[in-house]
Amino acid sequence: MSADRGQLGIVACNSGKVFADAMVEYLKGKYKKEHLEERFRYIKSTETHFANGEIKTSIDEPIRGMDIYVVQLMDDPLSPYSVNDNLMALATALNAVHNSDAASITAVIPQFPNARQERRKGRESVTASMVASFIEASGASRVLTIDIHAEAISGFFHIARLDNLHASRQLMKSMNERHIITENTVVVAPDVGSAETARYYSRELQTDMALIVKERDYSKASTVVDTKLVGSVDGKNVVIVDDMIATGGTLIAACQKLHEFGAKNIDVFCTFPFFNGEAVAKLDKAYADGFVRSVTGTNAVIRGEQFKKEHPWYNEVDVARFFAKVVYSINHMESISNILEL
Repeated sequence: MSADRGQLGIVACNSGKVFADAMVEYLKGKYKKEHLEERFRYIKSTETHFANGEIKTSIDEPIRGMDIYVVQLMDDPLSPYSVNDNLMALATALNAVHNSDAASITAVIPQFPNARQERRKGRESVTASMVASFIEASGASRVLTIDIHAEAISGFFHIARLDNLHASRQLMKSMNERHIITENTVVVAPDVGSAETARYYSRELQTDMALIVKERDYSKASTVVDTKLVGSVDGKNVVIVDDMIATGGTLIAACQKLHEFGAKNIDVFCTFPFFNGEAVAKLDKAYADGFVRSVTGTNAVIRGEQFKKEHPWYNEVDVARFFAKVVYSINHMESISNILEL
């Protein structure tokens, strides 16, 4: 047998359990030919939430010397826990694994919390840096995430290593399987910040590209005075790709503008369907009004089967098996550089 990091174990936080279950299904298949019980274990653990809001995690079986991966989703629409609750639950799980004498500890967090707070604009905290330090202090020596909002966050880690995966291959596979990409398709960046991502998709899908540019009045808060389009969408089907959908306001405004510019059908793809605030109601209306044909997200945010039934515009792409593939490669000390590339 080739060199590896020893017996692999998955520890699931409460909000990470559905994602971890999908990873485990893949890993069991991979390790089946390698004496499953000797090579891989789904570790039993208990996450306790006390009445005053405090959280602790206990590991309920021996894991000394194992290669452990702690799985957590910070924003979990299917649970009552907040992002801060889940961050604390992750920290207690990492520390419990550390105290149980695991040989190596990796935090598997598809959503990196506070990733939009990665630089200081005034007298404010750089919260992404604080989160990195917190994860390191809790015992992680490696962090796996996907489509992190600001790649500069990797520089906030001084002990642990951050590996940033990309959902592009999974999202493009969905586009092609659903025959969304044709010679009449244009990939559109909804703002300047997403231009590089749109350019990548346009090149890989061999489509034209367009960019929405907003002119702002910086003397007033959040005031857009004009919206221009660089490129053409007249008579075209549009694909919008972004890393996340939060409140949905900017996205829907962009879709309305694109229809004014002559766009036909608009399909939206994102890694993180957070859908904060009134986003779902806004998207329901945008779908009913014909501004949006579909929205596709990944299970880096678990929406659940009931959500998909209630909202026919929503489609989901799996990235849990993708994470499991990376975990398997790390455990076997195989290169993951080709997996991490866009």
